Amino acid sequence: MRQLEDLLGQDLFDRSRQLPQLNPVGKAMVPKAREVIHAYDTLMTRGGVDEEMNGELTLGALPSMIRRLIPSAVKMLVAANPGLHIRVIPGEAHDLQEQVERGALDAAVVSKSGETDASINWQPFAEEELVLIASPDTNEHDPYKLIVSQPFIRHARWTAVGQLADEWLARHKINIHASMEMESLDNLASMVAHGLGISVVPNLCMPDPVFENLLKLPLGEDNISRVVGLLSRHDSPKSRLIEGLYQQIGSTIEQYKTTL
Repeated sequence: MRQLEDLLGQDLFDRSRQLPQLNPVGKAMVPKAREVIHAYDTLMTRGGVDEEMNGELTLGALPSMIRRLIPSAVKMLVAANPGLHIRVIPGEAHDLQEQVERGALDAAVVSKSGETDASINWQPFAEEELVLIASPDTNEHDPYKLIVSQPFIRHARWTAVGQLADEWLARHKINIHASMEMESLDNLASMVAHGLGISVVPNLCMPDPVFENLLKLPLGEDNISRVVGLLSRHDSPKSRLIEGLYQQIGSTIEQYKTTL
């Protein structure tokens, strides 16, 4: 950015704050910059006579989606389109959404939380109900008895999954005494698999082998779900690549369901 400012002879950022932000000159250049990027990506993705998708897509994703769903979908998509390069960035939902909104990510696989900006395109592909997870050798199959009798492994309260579980616990007036608190759903599942406790988490639409082998108990009719989908900007110059990825994610989930 410094080199660009030197080339233009203009400051593009207000650096008086801890985090530099675009100044009025920089903001005025954003539409023109998007036009240039759009022209480049149009050339890269539509220039071939065989309609193959090409170019680079920077994708954000929840860690739980990166364990199996994203690599499975990306593998199939790249196999059909060898000229396509996808870079995957892990993160939490609110951070990934913010990066999509400011254009740092082309798209992100996240769980929906509240309303999105009018400039954002939301394409849901799965609904994941909360379930109680326990080690595979657990004999008790009543989730409420397990909650009061087993150590509870809490998902970090600042995360979307942690807040969802807390909402369900509060709705049912269940007080738990957490034995552990984990920031990663993958690490939490590993602890549960080793018999260190139980937890309440979304039933992943395409789980990794550790999560897949856990005992998963439904929580009844008065349950809570999270919706997972693909987030992108309406004005993204890579809309064709994003749509191709979305279609492949849906196809990958359906193929997984046929194996159950």
